[in-house]
Amino acid sequence: MNRKLLSVVLAGVMTAGLAVPCMAESVFPLEETATLTGMISYPPSTESEPNNRTIFKRLEEKSNVHIEWTAIQSDQWGDKIALNMANLNTLTDFVFSAGFSDSDLLRYADQEVIIPLEDYIDECMPNLSKVFEKYPEYRTMCEDEDGHIWALPWIEQLGSEKTAIQTIDNMSYINKKWLDFLGLEIPTTVDEFEEVLIAFRDHASEIQEEFGIDGSIIPMSFIMNDGGQDPCILINGFGEGIGDPDKGRHIAVTDDGEVVCTATLEGFRKGMEWLHKLYDEDLIDPEAFTQEWSTYVSKGKSGRYGVAFSWDIANIDNLTDWVPLPALTADVRNITPQNGSFTSGFDRGRCVVTCVAEDPELVCEWLDLMYDPFQSPQNNWGTYGEDDDFDIFVLGENADGEPMLQHAPLGDASPVEVREAECVGGPLAVLDEYYGVYVTCPDDAQYRLDWIKDIYTPDMNTKYVYPNVFMNMEDTEELSNLQADITKTINAAKSNWVMNGFDDDDWEQLQDDLDAYGLEDYLAIYQKYFDAFYEE
Repeated sequence: MNRKLLSVVLAGVMTAGLAVPCMAESVFPLEETATLTGMISYPPSTESEPNNRTIFKRLEEKSNVHIEWTAIQSDQWGDKIALNMANLNTLTDFVFSAGFSDSDLLRYADQEVIIPLEDYIDECMPNLSKVFEKYPEYRTMCEDEDGHIWALPWIEQLGSEKTAIQTIDNMSYINKKWLDFLGLEIPTTVDEFEEVLIAFRDHASEIQEEFGIDGSIIPMSFIMNDGGQDPCILINGFGEGIGDPDKGRHIAVTDDGEVVCTATLEGFRKGMEWLHKLYDEDLIDPEAFTQEWSTYVSKGKSGRYGVAFSWDIANIDNLTDWVPLPALTADVRNITPQNGSFTSGFDRGRCVVTCVAEDPELVCEWLDLMYDPFQSPQNNWGTYGEDDDFDIFVLGENADGEPMLQHAPLGDASPVEVREAECVGGPLAVLDEYYGVYVTCPDDAQYRLDWIKDIYTPDMNTKYVYPNVFMNMEDTEELSNLQADITKTINAAKSNWVMNGFDDDDWEQLQDDLDAYGLEDYLAIYQKYFDAFYEE
């Protein structure tokens, strides 16, 4: 972005924004139609024109604001959004589904491509302001060290602390139908688990014949290093009992408040050795290190898996035949929650307002509609009354006779696919107190919440998770540079070691490589912000 050119644009465009002359009450619907511009992503194989989605049709009716969208397919978003943000000719008033990292936000703020929003939130956005008043920690998490808010957040509360739905991403599931057929119990130790996988392998032909399965039986499958599909929840019980819960950063916090790298711990080493043993015994899908989501799901829908990993097993196979696999005891018994999960679902960089917005007040007023308690659940999951085969909601009433969104049964449909077809994402807030008032809790969230509370929370002996902190530009950039090499090195070791095994020299080489890539500085930055967070 040419800074001189941008300064000229800002001088002419942003003057009106300085005073923030907004109204406390909603100005919608406008007397005359106004047009704004926005950028948004959409999942492949879904509606590519946002204004054809029922949610945006109703919002335009309600507000009399028309949005001219630049829509980008989600699998092309990373490359195209960067180009669009660097070109005044393609920059829109706002970016609805930005999903920007902290470094993105700080860089665009420094370049003055995006504008600070804290004054607009206070003066123009009553719905979001109410959320911040109720949960001030969310406002704190949105603010940089100077108190500026550069983006509007996505917030989804489903449980809290150790019962929050986000505490476990890569949940492990086991095929109960196969267990029952072979007369086996749900395993609770790593040894019992291995015996079950061996039974699946050795009785493959019988399982195929009994359940009419086309294709070979796969005792366990996953996608290594791929978020919810990673298998490392299985190694929580080794060594220190930490595992590798943060697949992007590979950090955890000990009960003494020390930030550590999981790949330096004895538990990680022992866990990798055990997973290699399983691979060496032909108990792990050989494609687990290279397969894409579509392949993973296709094999799962064919009924070929004995153990699989995902946010929801209904995305891979079906609910009827599967149950969550509890914590496996090795040296200890423990489940380490996801970092940042104690404050529920949160994305700091979900939506930004840009320097080309001629009427940022109107942009913020319109975006505040997304935080309406009746609107946010629709943006998050889908809507009602559509002209298609499936609606996420039916419109009903709560106990007080007021309108309430009621989740329709999903049946055999994939929760991911049906929601992607209807929802629009973007900035929103779904709070725990909305359930039973504005919206019902979705069935797939409720059973997942029940699983976490009943099966996993009792084994969450960890005191801390790393909190969601907003670091300054210098530390964010340094972490980004350090993390690229550190994460790549650890991920490569995980895949290589599970497939091929490793020895003492390999282990020492990994530690030396991590040190050479600046692991000490990497952890020191995380430690500084962790300490500051708990001093407040």
